[in-house]
Amino acid sequence: MGRDGLKAAIVSIEGTNNDEELFVALRALGTQPEIVQLKQFEGVGVAPERVRRLADYRMLFFPGGFSAGDYVRAGAILAARVRASIGPQLEAFVREGRLVAGICNGFQTLTELGLLPGRPGGVLGTPEAVLMTNDSGRYECRPTFLAWTGGRFPPLAGVPAGRRYLFPSGHSEGKLVLAGDATARLAELEANGQLLFRWVAPDGSWASYPWNPNGSEGNVAGLTNPEGNVFGLMPHPERGFFRAQAPDWTRQGGAEGFGDGHAFLDAVVRFAERHP
Repeated sequence: MGRDGLKAAIVSIEGTNNDEELFVALRALGTQPEIVQLKQFEGVGVAPERVRRLADYRMLFFPGGFSAGDYVRAGAILAARVRASIGPQLEAFVREGRLVAGICNGFQTLTELGLLPGRPGGVLGTPEAVLMTNDSGRYECRPTFLAWTGGRFPPLAGVPAGRRYLFPSGHSEGKLVLAGDATARLAELEANGQLLFRWVAPDGSWASYPWNPNGSEGNVAGLTNPEGNVFGLMPHPERGFFRAQAPDWTRQGGAEGFGDGHAFLDAVVRFAERHP
């Protein structure tokens, strides 16, 4: 499948606000992105020609923002609506090996759906993790560094472990807390290759605040499901897609070209292109 035929759905409801940035990034990569209001998948309150089927897309993105105002918990209401309306379709989508991504609020949504860290087979279920209020007690917005752990994430297969990325962060509820014995569960996820990214300091060393902006145990900044086709991360690759979005572009070679977000999202698209 060529990229010009690679369709990506970006789920939108009231409060999501990074859907346009993702659209621009995915379109720049040659795919066919579409911002899809959840009601279009539900087939409720929209004209017949506006109804969409999840099965028609190769990739599904849950973007950042403050879906439903972050009431109850961040991502909880969007997750409940998805579960009630297209839950079986989403499970089938995951079982088929199609990519599901959650960025920031989208990561929060995927944990609320039980897809991250997830169970084998892509079954929606009781959440096994939550993204809680940052240790600082406030919204943290700044450039952050993260390192690829070398885990079980097919788009980054072949990329050396420790490869660093600069993505901006902006969240109030990003502290990953795992159910049960958190230390044992974290070790289990790491052994299973489900740790996608860890926060690191600019020199690649172990992060403390502010380089870990939320206090997440083990400096975890992103997770995958057991199969590696569902992933979530707190920082925003789409906000670091173009070189002009980097904090140092005026000092380091100007604004032309791409940033680390391009490298990461291009790897995601390349994998989807190879696995129709």
